[in-house]
Amino acid sequence: MTKELQQRLAAAPLIADGAMGTMLYAKGVYINRCYDEVNLTQPDLVGEVHRSYVQAGAEVIETNTFGANPVKLRQHGLEEETEHINRRAAEIAVEAVGGGGFVVGAIGPLGIRIEPWGPTGVDEAEAFFRRQVQGLIDGGVRDFLLETFGDINEARAAMEAVRALAPDATLIVQMTVDREGVSGYGTTPEAFGARLDAWGADVIGVNCSVGPSAMLTVLEHLREATDKPLAVQPNAGPPHMLDDRTLYLCTPDYLGKYARRFVEAGARLLGGCCGTTPDHIRALAKSVKRGRATIQDKPHAIAHAVANGESQGVEPTPLGERSPFGKALAERTRPVLAELMPPKGCDPSKVLERAAALKEMGITGINIPDGARATARMSHLALGVLIHQQVGVPPVLHYCCRDRNILGMQADLLGASALGVHDLLIITGDPPVLGDYPDATAVFDVDAIGLTNIVSRLNHGVDLAGNPTGRPTDFVIGVGLDPTSTEMERELSRYHWKVDAGAEYAITQPVFDIDALDRFLDQLGEDRIPILAGIWPLASLRNAEFLNTEVPGVTVAESILERMAAAGDKEGQRRAGIDIAVEMIEAVRDRVEGIQVSIPFGRVEVVRELLDAVRV
Repeated sequence: MTKELQQRLAAAPLIADGAMGTMLYAKGVYINRCYDEVNLTQPDLVGEVHRSYVQAGAEVIETNTFGANPVKLRQHGLEEETEHINRRAAEIAVEAVGGGGFVVGAIGPLGIRIEPWGPTGVDEAEAFFRRQVQGLIDGGVRDFLLETFGDINEARAAMEAVRALAPDATLIVQMTVDREGVSGYGTTPEAFGARLDAWGADVIGVNCSVGPSAMLTVLEHLREATDKPLAVQPNAGPPHMLDDRTLYLCTPDYLGKYARRFVEAGARLLGGCCGTTPDHIRALAKSVKRGRATIQDKPHAIAHAVANGESQGVEPTPLGERSPFGKALAERTRPVLAELMPPKGCDPSKVLERAAALKEMGITGINIPDGARATARMSHLALGVLIHQQVGVPPVLHYCCRDRNILGMQADLLGASALGVHDLLIITGDPPVLGDYPDATAVFDVDAIGLTNIVSRLNHGVDLAGNPTGRPTDFVIGVGLDPTSTEMERELSRYHWKVDAGAEYAITQPVFDIDALDRFLDQLGEDRIPILAGIWPLASLRNAEFLNTEVPGVTVAESILERMAAAGDKEGQRRAGIDIAVEMIEAVRDRVEGIQVSIPFGRVEVVRELLDAVRV
């Protein structure tokens, strides 16, 4: 089947419509309404908006379905109406155009994070999009416009959904950018333009978020990455708040002045987004009709590189060459880590003394928690650098997802690499409600799986957005495991997802139940990454009870609690705790590749006895 819309765009620029939400709001549809549901409740109003854009000169009309996917509709109790809403929206648009233009099915993002940055799988996202695509096809749509995507991975899932159900459709894919010209995940126009080209988009563009000036710069960068026709639908300038109202100050004349510049930069589809009206589209149409410009053809080497897999970065440094700990993992020489908590104040001297004592014992590395149990302590990165520089022991930094967004995480990680820190243990992190500041804000842009993906990319010399970072990082990537999880199926699934994301070793929660650990390891199978067993020398019965009831992920067997209770006085309990830890080491030594010893209350003297046991 011939792609008529694609052919028309190749021949000459076409005018698309402007904002639907802005117009519905102006006609009395309140902002708290589901604008996609208006297709069912007030179809004549939606048709009226479409016709107003056609009369203004729009040749391409978008269906009123930007948020009509199952995920967003679920928030309004309309998930089961997904296909119906999309079908009806398509019928309204087709009727309004009346054969005098093109109707494209509008598809926006799901409003959730998908893998590798969130828990929703790419296949699940594609399934959500397919429901929307099917409804639009049933209503008469033949071409599609994917718009306002910030995540290139989600855009690809939507593309796959369209291609699966409508392989002959003209597929227009538009990302959204900020004032710096990059997507919400930091992807540059050169990078996302090249990838969309390689993945089969027929038209590539940008829309929403910024005004004409910023978008012109983005178009110029896109032109360097692809020779596909470009699309541009800017907002009517950046939004401004006045008396609790959102105002867009870009006039129709101002947008019209940019039309010729857009065309000269390669735009073949020109329209508007938030804040634009039929007056803006009329100005665009008049400006385009006054003169047609040719696309400035330029090499698109970036797209060629992406198509050939060259944008995936460089091969990471071999594990055994990244750090002493990495070498121990690679050579299976039973590394031993010891955990030291950062101080609650700004004086690291006592912790440094303990680190020096551990160095004399021959510890492979020192584990440093990151805000464990949601408490405020010295920066784990700062302490790790001090230990590295002043003591000479490799720090193994815990890094949790609670306190930093994806920009801060990448900044920290790049800085850590520059300071010589190469060993990481990636964890999702305890929520603030469990700690000293229950009202503190948690970020959780990604979980441990998503962060593992980010670190793995940095090891390949590319950031989260796919932009090259120059010299790659050399992180040894570790993750946590809970062998006694009450949701074992989920724990096993997450383990496999972490390995797929790039995990190279794992540390278990403290082991107090050998049978549970054995069952867990059996389920992981033989072909697994190195596992270090967590060992916690109990300091007292009270310490055991605290771990069992107040530390997430730690389960102390009832037999251990009884043994601690029967140990007598404080010294007897301390001795029993050491004996139990030694027994745990002896029991797990042939099943795991190393151990990680926690040090309650910073009492490093207990470690020597444990090391003697593991080295026998």
